[in-house]
Amino acid sequence: MDERWEQLNTHIQVCARCALAQGITNKVPGQGNRNARLMIIGEGPGADEDASGLAFVGKAGQLLTRMLAAIDLAREDVFIANVVKCRPPGNRAPLPEEVATCLPFLREQTRLIRPQVILLLGASALKVVLGPDKRITRCRGQWTESKGVFILPTFHPAALLRDPAKKKDAWADLQAVRDKLAELPFKGA
Repeated sequence: MDERWEQLNTHIQVCARCALAQGITNKVPGQGNRNARLMIIGEGPGADEDASGLAFVGKAGQLLTRMLAAIDLAREDVFIANVVKCRPPGNRAPLPEEVATCLPFLREQTRLIRPQVILLLGASALKVVLGPDKRITRCRGQWTESKGVFILPTFHPAALLRDPAKKKDAWADLQAVRDKLAELPFKGA
């Protein structure tokens, strides 16, 4: 298992298949529990993530940590990744061709982790995982099951920082994640 992870991370680190790899400080492959029941997928690294090489460490990441703690999960309990592994310039949304280039990495991470629940943070993650026609305002809070994995879209923590009125809906979504994890048997059980 670790050998497959090391190979995957090496492929991520040396990837230069799209323009995002130019001008970054660090790739941000994602981190956390490689046997996590919950996988969290965001859009792409920001400036703080690019500087550190770690996903969700800026203000949105700090909010995500508090959100997880509110449902009795530590960051170390989950696996956190992004749709793209390099920071898009100016923190813009990743372009379709950039997403397509990085998608095999995300799919392999998901395959290796085999999460029971995936929490999609924001529109970019939603569109990549559930379809380009999906809208976060219509889909947030609605469960989808795919290949035995329960997927729930919610607002990105950065959106919550910009618009605190969305926190109520995000809190309901987090409670739904907590309840779904509680009702599912533990992995391997």
